[in-house]
Amino acid sequence: MLQGFKEFISRGNALDLAVGVVIGAAFTAVVNSIVNGVLNPLIAGLVGKPNFDDVLAFTINGAVVQPGAVVTTLVNFLLVSAAVYFFVVVPMNQLAARRKVQGAEPEAPADDVRLLTEIRDLLAAERGAGGLEAPDGGEPGTLGAPEPSTPGARHREERGSRLGWVRD
Repeated sequence: MLQGFKEFISRGNALDLAVGVVIGAAFTAVVNSIVNGVLNPLIAGLVGKPNFDDVLAFTINGAVVQPGAVVTTLVNFLLVSAAVYFFVVVPMNQLAARRKVQGAEPEAPADDVRLLTEIRDLLAAERGAGGLEAPDGGEPGTLGAPEPSTPGARHREERGSRLGWVRD
């Protein structure tokens, strides 16, 4: 059980998420400090209060309803999300685009593709030089195959010939 938990925590996704949550909490604290220290005093200068909590507040049977508190929370959310977008997302996208342009070198083909390309080029060079001959001196492509000895073999030979599998 502990081994499974260790494997889960060791995976990159869980660690990335944990780091993101910690950094997000710290970043939210920074933005809230800016909101409380700079923006709320500016709002207080315009509205008369540092937040919108008491704006449009009313009382029903002794219960205070504060729609302004929702506005205050929305303003804080918009400010935090705008700060995250402009100070984290935009720079990371620009960095990723720069890395993509710098690292746009063509990838080397896989070993099997490289080997097959080399074989193809060698065969093409042999054909061009007239070097491809059947082992028995017969037609190229027949490889000196003996005549089919059974009716089934003759049928396969004829069918393959019609379908272009065997050269005539």
